[in-house]
Amino acid sequence: MSFRTTRTTSAVDYVEDVSPGSGALPPRAWYASSDATSYSLNGSWRFRLSATADAQDDSFAGEGYDCASWAEVTVPGHWVLQGDGAFGAPIYTNVLYPFPVDPPHVPTENPTGDHLRVFDLPSDWPSDGGAVLRFDGVESCARVWLNGTDIGEFKGSRLAHEFAVGHLLKPSGNVLAVRVHQWSAGSYLEDQDQWWLPGIFRDVTLLHRPAGGAGDFFVHASYDHTGGEGTLRVDSDVDGRVLVPALDIDVATGEAVTVAVEPWSAESPRLYDGELVTEGERVPLRIGFRTVALEDGLIKVNGKAILFKGVNRHEWHPERGRTLDLATMREDVLLMKRHNINAVRTSHYPPHPAFLDLCDEYGLWVIDECDLETHGFGEQQWRDNPVDDDRWTPALLDRAARMVERDKNHPSIVFWSLGNEAGTGRGLTAMAEWIHGRDSSRLVHYEGDWSCRDTDVYSRMYASHEEAEQIGKDLDGGPHKRRELPFIQCEYAHAMGNGPGGLADYQELFETHDRLQGGFVWEWIDHGVAHPELGYAYGGDFGEELHDGNFVCDGLVFPDRTPSPGLLEFKKVIEPVRIQGDGADGTVRVTNAYDFADLSALAFEWAYQVDGETVEAGALSVPPLAPGESAEVKLPQAPAPARGGSETAWTVRALLAADTAWAPKGHVVAWGQVPVTARPVPSVSPTGRPALDGDRITLGPASFDARTGALRTIGGIAVENPRLDVWRAPTDNDDGTEWKSGINYSALWRALGLHRMRHRLDSVEAGEDALTVRTRVAPAAQEVGLGTVYRWTSDGERLRLTVSVSPEGEWKVPLPRLGVRLGLTGADRVTWFGGGPGEAYPDTRLASMVGRWESTVDGLQTPYVRPQENGARADVRWVELGGLRIEGDPEFFFGARRWTTEQLDAATHRTDLTAGETVWVHLDHGVHGVGTQSCGPGPLPRYHLLAEPAEFSFVFSVSDSPTR
Repeated sequence: MSFRTTRTTSAVDYVEDVSPGSGALPPRAWYASSDATSYSLNGSWRFRLSATADAQDDSFAGEGYDCASWAEVTVPGHWVLQGDGAFGAPIYTNVLYPFPVDPPHVPTENPTGDHLRVFDLPSDWPSDGGAVLRFDGVESCARVWLNGTDIGEFKGSRLAHEFAVGHLLKPSGNVLAVRVHQWSAGSYLEDQDQWWLPGIFRDVTLLHRPAGGAGDFFVHASYDHTGGEGTLRVDSDVDGRVLVPALDIDVATGEAVTVAVEPWSAESPRLYDGELVTEGERVPLRIGFRTVALEDGLIKVNGKAILFKGVNRHEWHPERGRTLDLATMREDVLLMKRHNINAVRTSHYPPHPAFLDLCDEYGLWVIDECDLETHGFGEQQWRDNPVDDDRWTPALLDRAARMVERDKNHPSIVFWSLGNEAGTGRGLTAMAEWIHGRDSSRLVHYEGDWSCRDTDVYSRMYASHEEAEQIGKDLDGGPHKRRELPFIQCEYAHAMGNGPGGLADYQELFETHDRLQGGFVWEWIDHGVAHPELGYAYGGDFGEELHDGNFVCDGLVFPDRTPSPGLLEFKKVIEPVRIQGDGADGTVRVTNAYDFADLSALAFEWAYQVDGETVEAGALSVPPLAPGESAEVKLPQAPAPARGGSETAWTVRALLAADTAWAPKGHVVAWGQVPVTARPVPSVSPTGRPALDGDRITLGPASFDARTGALRTIGGIAVENPRLDVWRAPTDNDDGTEWKSGINYSALWRALGLHRMRHRLDSVEAGEDALTVRTRVAPAAQEVGLGTVYRWTSDGERLRLTVSVSPEGEWKVPLPRLGVRLGLTGADRVTWFGGGPGEAYPDTRLASMVGRWESTVDGLQTPYVRPQENGARADVRWVELGGLRIEGDPEFFFGARRWTTEQLDAATHRTDLTAGETVWVHLDHGVHGVGTQSCGPGPLPRYHLLAEPAEFSFVFSVSDSPTR
């Protein structure tokens, strides 16, 4: 007896259909409100989860179905982030598809969520006209029924879909049923380096469509910079009139009018309130006049070349995933504006449309990106890639049209992007041709086509500084068309963990070469998922069989939107006012680095510091410089220092002169420091003599172990043996592999054994005026080592340690750090004179302002989602903690934490770190740069810490004001 089964046509075949769906209305412009009635269907819905797409029939969609036993979920929302794990779990992959690559098929194991909502129409719901049911975002495929009638199905997770439902509505007891499948053919187009999170995650709205109501419309608002005039024309598929009271405009749709206007730009986002008035509806308009063009090989807006100082932004909330409310979206925009960011790439899909409203209102250039990425096909050399398969082209064109039609009335959008990391192919060409034909007022972007066949800009990601410079000098070669196009880095400076390094070096290139029109840091926010035991979870924490770990945590803000040191560094690097000087002639040079705005909105102030403390301050008169202009500004007469031998400097700040929509008066936009006199180098005249006292050696205020020469106390304060330290808990960038060279610093360091150095004591020598301890520090199984000599001297009250390091053998890798580590008990408060207030490393130190700072030991830590080296303060002259004062010669990097480097290295989440009684203090002569090698180039050679002969000193004394 034998039998066989075959796959047959079923009621869920639409899941694997490559078409975009059926039943949905053509896409149209999105607007938040009008005088037509609308009704939100957000809220609590009944929910049933099935393991497969066809486990349940569609009887649940009918009237009278008993769903009392079902669970409840909140819509909008992702079901895997609700139900305390009862509804499955998130999955994170960067490139790999979490299902077999067999397009368009998906696994039988396909989590499917049935959603049910019963609703009554509002009492004021009009009885005439029609109605539209709108879904703003559903992942990844949905089928919809209303009152038992199947009205259609759709794919395109981050795109709006509308259905005509007026003929199906009744006053009460309406049954809206939505079946959502996690996997579908559409999933092959949405492999976008993010959590896979199924559900109805954006708004669901019922819209009344009155007779004669507005349908689709296109606001064309250009600006002629030569005459200062704007031309407005609103094309509409329903006749009406366009009213703009502030401009005395009252014209018919389709009719153009030219008037004097103030243009829209990211720096001055002037919007004019208007209305589209049709027979049955009044739709508010917010009109920004601006012209985007490709001229002279440059991206120009309103006749001027612009420089993108941007970020890539995935939508994210640590508890709600990609479900964002308006307040959270506004918080993102305000944070960007307050940190001098002027542009956003909506990686890698159109955002919630309300976010674009905020970009219009507050002023951000936008690259709006299509909901398209097929990155996983790169693993098979792009074989079977949907973007080069004609069967998928209708779906690609549908996604392009739904982006453009929905978002076309936003002045903030200057580029349409075809998608991301989808290889090349005929489908992309079809998309580009359609977009160019539909909207000639914007440019088209796509990074994956280096031939620039279909695009208006040469775009790359993670090009090194060297390559970017070659492109800026037009020495990069390539097709003729590409050589004539401007260049942007649509992704650069991967902001994963501690970093990104090298931002200032990139910005110098962008500002030096006209062709380099800036870039977009990857990315805005860490996508950590709030977790009761781990703090924030990342890939692998939910048991995924395939995952990419904490690569999902690569943002300039932490999951709770707290700015990281990387964001503060970026703010300083891209600040729109340059304040420079050397203090020799009593002037500073102020340069306006805005593209459009003069400096009239800013007030300037000076402060004069002595040893890091401000002794006098006042206002500084700076002319309202036009963009690109500079002026030498005279500083006041420098006050006489309160004491001789002090380090003095000027700090000049540019502040908002009045409240703005995005920040209050006094908000610091830019700053600069001008040194005047250098600090005196700390010195100790040796007068004390080492003396043997039992098992101890005393020298001035200190005692040492007589056998090992290890320091034990200073002025009665216990100190755990200071000794040479070269290891740091690798950062995410240390763990990365540089694309071109293949270098992985963490792997090289571990292979050499730098995480397990051994200290050999060679001699303890008590001389006439010094205690000298000779050692060799080296890893097991290696010939290389560091000959290290500790020389201790004292003048009776202060203790000086001079460390001399001599590399032995052939060192082929840089060192992670070079300095001294020691332990203190009872330390908490920290005061220091040096760079602050936050962390800094050799290639992330531009935002480090020299001054006098205070913190707790815990406050020194940077809470990266995955623990790693953090918290160093740069250019430290002296630090006080635990009752000790430590001065450096030369300046040093300082850090302190309540766990060892080894414990930090072993931790995978913040909750793995448990504070001990000992505070471990790092006094580093040098540290290796951090770079951006988690995805991109490593530290530039000038930021490498080479194993070379070195000598550095620290002076210890008991603090006058203990900071225990």
